[in-house]
Amino acid sequence: MTQPVIVGIDDAPGMAATVDWAADEAQLRGVRLHLVHAWLPQPYDTPDGQWNRQTRADAEQLLGELGARVTARQPDLPLSSGIVQTAAIEALTALSETAELLVLGSRGSGGFPGLLAGSTSLRLAATAACPVVVVPASWEDRHGGGVAVGVRGKDTGEALLSFAFEAAQRRKLPLRVVHGWRYPLLRLRGHVSPPVYEEGQIAAEQDRLVAEVLDGRRDAYPDVDVELDTVRSGAAKRLVELSATERLLVVGRHGTPDGPVGRLGSVSQAVVHHSRCPVAVVPPTNR
Repeated sequence: MTQPVIVGIDDAPGMAATVDWAADEAQLRGVRLHLVHAWLPQPYDTPDGQWNRQTRADAEQLLGELGARVTARQPDLPLSSGIVQTAAIEALTALSETAELLVLGSRGSGGFPGLLAGSTSLRLAATAACPVVVVPASWEDRHGGGVAVGVRGKDTGEALLSFAFEAAQRRKLPLRVVHGWRYPLLRLRGHVSPPVYEEGQIAAEQDRLVAEVLDGRRDAYPDVDVELDTVRSGAAKRLVELSATERLLVVGRHGTPDGPVGRLGSVSQAVVHHSRCPVAVVPPTNR
């Protein structure tokens, strides 16, 4: 059975943009779209428990309204929806085991307008079994631009590259392959100092490295126009800059469970936090 694209639904601002993006993606993939609202009922002997019936009714109304929006946008798209009575993170983590893609709204945390993603989106991007796409609340599809993917040289995973090339191919868009690099440092008697390098030579070596990573991909996806973008800069900075013009960013999940930002990794977390366009976070193994 084909796995669906699943959208986590709540009443946050920008949910319409999230659903629109997910509906278009499901249509491109030729799979069902499933809208899910996770809701944890409260004990009836508490003040909040008195509102359980109204809360569920509100959730059903929201799902109905967004479902109607999907049908108006993509009339032929198979659509389903449902309410799961458990906490959102636990529900969506479980559903990601049987999803082709999980799509979430950004729902930025209060007080920090420059940080566009909230804790739920970040945690799911770091732990879900399938790729996760985080859609900014202010997203509106744009003309021009393409797909951009951040790569790490020889450490770049097959799942990440496959996702990026397939996303570009489905949309008939160019693919920009971004690799940020810095001069290596030398430790000299208690302090760190950059050795002398010829920038053109180092840049050429980085281009060759990325070309090796892409070896065979151009032949496998002959219709995808590929552009190398190796920059002497942090990868996160470059990808965030590109989010102003590209239509989708693709990053990998390179962190470790005990790292400072968990499995998401520092670059991916920064991109999800600050991107102005949808960001796909791809786990090391993409089903």
